[in-house]
Amino acid sequence: MLLRRAEPADEAAVARVHVRSWQVAYRGLLPDRYLDALQPEDRAVSYTFGDSAPGRPATVVAIEQDAICGFATIGPTRDTHRAGSGELYAIYVDPASWGRGLGRALMNDARDRLALQGFEEGRLWVLVGNERAERFYREDGWLPDGSRRLEEVHGVTVDEVRYRRALR
Repeated sequence: MLLRRAEPADEAAVARVHVRSWQVAYRGLLPDRYLDALQPEDRAVSYTFGDSAPGRPATVVAIEQDAICGFATIGPTRDTHRAGSGELYAIYVDPASWGRGLGRALMNDARDRLALQGFEEGRLWVLVGNERAERFYREDGWLPDGSRRLEEVHGVTVDEVRYRRALR
């Protein structure tokens, strides 16, 4: 497995992983009609790969056999009242590659990159009811802090709970 920074040419492959992951992981948590209608082309236009300006999201991809199988995106927290914390915006692995350590490798890399950027604390938001993700985060030392929100994400309203952990 190779981890490297995402490039603009990766947008379509990352979008395919993103959509497949949502369609499997969020089945039963989001409406089937919504999940079935997801298109990688729609998702790809929202990425900003290649923009390395400070404070912008940064994405790393996981590659196996010349194919992008997962990705993680980090940046400063979007919680305006907690400036100085980093956030894991997204971490997804293609369902065909689940259970092979790609998620763990991406998580380790994301935490390390947040710490290198000077963040002492990391935050992430997880869809309520996504037990697989909650287990994954807890195993890595992330814990819910009691914050919850309703947010529109890619055209659907989601109910999320926030997790935090020390990075150093």
